[in-house]
Amino acid sequence: MIDPIQYVSLADAEVAFYRAEGYLVLPGLLAQSDAVALRGDILDILRIVGFGTTKLRQTKQYLADSRLDALINSPALCELASRLMDGPSTLHSPFTAVKSTGGSQFHFHQDNQYTRFDGPGINFWFAFERMTPENGCLLVAPRTHLDGTIDGIESPDKDGHRTVDSVPDHVLPVRMQAGDCIAFSRLTVHGSGPNVTPNPRVAYGIQFFRDDVRALHPDGEWRLLKAFPRIDPRPVAEIVPDGKT
Repeated sequence: MIDPIQYVSLADAEVAFYRAEGYLVLPGLLAQSDAVALRGDILDILRIVGFGTTKLRQTKQYLADSRLDALINSPALCELASRLMDGPSTLHSPFTAVKSTGGSQFHFHQDNQYTRFDGPGINFWFAFERMTPENGCLLVAPRTHLDGTIDGIESPDKDGHRTVDSVPDHVLPVRMQAGDCIAFSRLTVHGSGPNVTPNPRVAYGIQFFRDDVRALHPDGEWRLLKAFPRIDPRPVAEIVPDGKT
């Protein structure tokens, strides 16, 4: 498979910005033609697993030897994760981030309010089309990663998602073009607005952890995540409706 990542070299100032602000926009990390093709691939997957009708439709299924496989398991993307987290890193979880037409806002949260890490984690969030406030672009709260993990509460919608108990004072809408990516810390508070456009908003998240990180398991024990993964990120031979094998 051809690695679709367009560059791996980052200036020291870019790395410093990421560590200070909790996020870094990476323009043109994918070619626009690849982003458009990946958008179609994701919509094909969702035609099988089912589209969401509210906030987001998330599935981690992707086909072996596909364009998504090349992106998710990109050595160059892993190298970028290692550079930004200052140490060898490993894939944690890939997932679709598709907001249907009329999809509502996704409440502000930290990724660490779900599977909890005791060290660095990063999310690479790819835009496969133009992202604007109108179609529910990502919203980030700079420097919130400096506060550490915030105890989450159940979202007001009672849908199993977590949220913070108050909206951050300073929130930045991240406008993006197809092929752009934003990398943000697992501790950065983020969310997204509603999609009021007539088309689904298609994005994709790929999460990594630094290899010395431990994760909290359901039994209350902390274990080295590289030795005891919480999520199986491997590709599948066939896409099936979620909940079926």
